[in-house]
Amino acid sequence: MRKRSRRSRAVVAVGSAAVLLGVAGCGSGGDGSPAPDGTRAKAKPSASPASAWDRSPASVAAVGDSITRGFDACSVLSDCPEVSWATGSDKEVNSLAVRLLGASGAARRSWNHAVTGSLMDDLPAQMTKAAVHRPALVTVMAGANDACRSSVADMTSVADFRASFEQALRTLRTASPKSQVYVASVPDLKRLWSEGRTNSMSRTVWKLGLCQSMLADPDAVDPAATARRDEVRGRVEAYNSALEEVCATDRLCRFDGGAVFDYAFGTRQLSPWDWFHPSRDGQARLAEIAYRGVTAAKAVT
Repeated sequence: MRKRSRRSRAVVAVGSAAVLLGVAGCGSGGDGSPAPDGTRAKAKPSASPASAWDRSPASVAAVGDSITRGFDACSVLSDCPEVSWATGSDKEVNSLAVRLLGASGAARRSWNHAVTGSLMDDLPAQMTKAAVHRPALVTVMAGANDACRSSVADMTSVADFRASFEQALRTLRTASPKSQVYVASVPDLKRLWSEGRTNSMSRTVWKLGLCQSMLADPDAVDPAATARRDEVRGRVEAYNSALEEVCATDRLCRFDGGAVFDYAFGTRQLSPWDWFHPSRDGQARLAEIAYRGVTAAKAVT
């Protein structure tokens, strides 16, 4: 099994990397995105008879952490679920739910059960809530907080991370066996540190306790600090391998192939308050990545 995420071909607390995607618009082209008036585009991908995966699911439930809650995207230290990449209503973001269901459909048939600060250990309980809706699709973006701890020693072990994800999938399968699952990789936290470390405001916010395993002493580049950050990055890579491996055991689960980890978040895609969580633009990039992954003819490998 690969040790680090493949580059994709085809945001925190943090909860998600080299896919440079086009601006997520609300065009009425043949990609299934909604038209400017909120109606669905005529040309919409459908499930292939040869595949169990439905490329146009009729409802969406989201689980995960602060990224899926739009934390720090609209105001400092606050959730902003309307800009969520998965279920938000903001036109600039053009969320996955809006792209799949249209604006009115997303308002009626999408649900956000993500919770800021969640660890992978919290995912089974979120899955229980999501399963009540019997959603056609459940999106998962979790794991950043398992690496973003007060210290490297406090990071969640890979074994515990894997076990919690396996339990979350079992929970969903028991209550809603036909729900599809789209799993986003954990973002590259070291890249986010690199982008935000030169901003004075970000360093002030980081001192409040944000992701200290990676962000403590942001200006330090001595061997010890470098080794610490590399250890966090390595743990994230191991988490992503676990997500991929567990997802591969479920025929109705798709991993993003490392697309979020590989995405090159720049300052425009990061919160202007913490330079770590996705901004509106960053949320739009995540929505585009997810839409491509869900509607692709086959999963990225």
